[in-house]
Amino acid sequence: MKGREKLCAKLSSAFLRKWWFVVAASVGIIIFGVIVLVFFASWVNLVVNHEVTLRNGSQAFGWWAKPPVVPVIQVYVYNVTNADEFLNNGSKPVVDELGPYVYVEKWEKKNIKFHDNGTVSFNQEKIYMFDESRSAGLEDDVVVVPNIPMLSATSQSKHAARFLRLAMASIMDILKIKPFVEVTVGQLLWGYEDPLLKLAKDVVPKEQKLPYEEFGLMYNKNGTSRDRVTIFTGANDITKYGLIDKFNGQSHLTHYTSDKCNSLMGSDGSIFPPHLTKNSTIYVYDKDLCRILPLVYEQTVKASDDIEAYRFTPPLDVFADVDEKPENLCFCPHGPPCAPAGFFNVSLCQYDSPILLSFPHFYLANDSYRTALDGISPPDPEKHRFYMDVQPLMGSAMSAKARVQINLAVSQVVDIKQVATFPDIIFPIMWFEEGLEGLPKEMTHLMGLATTVPPIARAALSGILFAVGALLLLIAVWRLVRGANRLSSLHLAPGHVGPPASKNKDVPMGNVPRS
Repeated sequence: MKGREKLCAKLSSAFLRKWWFVVAASVGIIIFGVIVLVFFASWVNLVVNHEVTLRNGSQAFGWWAKPPVVPVIQVYVYNVTNADEFLNNGSKPVVDELGPYVYVEKWEKKNIKFHDNGTVSFNQEKIYMFDESRSAGLEDDVVVVPNIPMLSATSQSKHAARFLRLAMASIMDILKIKPFVEVTVGQLLWGYEDPLLKLAKDVVPKEQKLPYEEFGLMYNKNGTSRDRVTIFTGANDITKYGLIDKFNGQSHLTHYTSDKCNSLMGSDGSIFPPHLTKNSTIYVYDKDLCRILPLVYEQTVKASDDIEAYRFTPPLDVFADVDEKPENLCFCPHGPPCAPAGFFNVSLCQYDSPILLSFPHFYLANDSYRTALDGISPPDPEKHRFYMDVQPLMGSAMSAKARVQINLAVSQVVDIKQVATFPDIIFPIMWFEEGLEGLPKEMTHLMGLATTVPPIARAALSGILFAVGALLLLIAVWRLVRGANRLSSLHLAPGHVGPPASKNKDVPMGNVPRS
């Protein structure tokens, strides 16, 4: 009896150990499934952070240094059709919007150098090629536009001594300089010889000379920029990925009255920090904007190859006046008066020329500025707002429409006869749309994998782990219960099991048949 009980105890112990191990394993699998469910996104983010970080030789670096995209800029010029009547009779100015004049761009980073602090420096090259087939006219089209060098000079002289204004009037009379100039579209953009600039070159002290000899709204922009830009690679801090560390050696602007307004911590518009949310605010910096431009989430859109992207656009109060948005006062260091609502004064970045930026057709500005001229249709947000579509996981710009209008704030100066009848007016010169329609297949394919595969893999892997764990747990519990019942019946059975063994008995010889 004792031997049998010991054998049963050993069998029972081995049985329990086996299936309790299965229970523990199944619970472990389920717990691992929970861990996958909770932390899978974090693991994916780590992989994304590693892949997007700019490192020499990586695919992300190659796309950043020489983007496989074809940006396009469309230019629209406000041609003044009644310049003489406006100056001589005080007629309302009439403009005719000409365009688009389309240029295909080619971008490449030049003179790239990595630094030990997780930054990289470069010079941006942009090549513009006129696309006649997509344009509504030719670069040789002649337009009449305000004489920006002259009107800038007269507006700046408004508070100077009277004899200086009279002297300026005499000089302009001798040089036959008029408030409006007749130039080609190509000259307006890329440069033409201006008599005032030529005069300044000869008489202005060397340290005060302008860094160009011709005037053009995009003068010296067709080629490799002299500006040296340093951005964060994301190697040390992924939250700063793609943001500017220094511009021409400076870590901030010096124009404004607060650190926030002088900040350069924005992107050039090609890459942004990854893992954006609908509550994120992204910032874009361009030298001609003279500040970083905030962009906030507007809506979710389908970009190239149906990749989901977040559309970011400037907030409606981005150019609000200081009465509506007091924090904008820091952008007005010499005011008030400051730029009116809907405009941004970039004169500090344009050698004190009274240049105001706005959105096309005076979008977000008071409609009185548009109706001060004839020929400008009401603004349409779909055609005139500024936006960028960004893939939120990787921070890559997928499409964009950067739309900006260049205006000249003209001041009446009665002592200069050439502009004595020119009223105080914000005169539009041109507007442009720099756009990116989409990305090539090689980029969107990887983005599609990065955005669609991880959620599927997470659901599949966690689902398999839960299913396997639950199945093993059910089997183990069932086997434990069944085994426990069998062992219990063995312990409760009395004596021995089965019929008694037969014993051999002698058979009488008499009963043995004889042969």
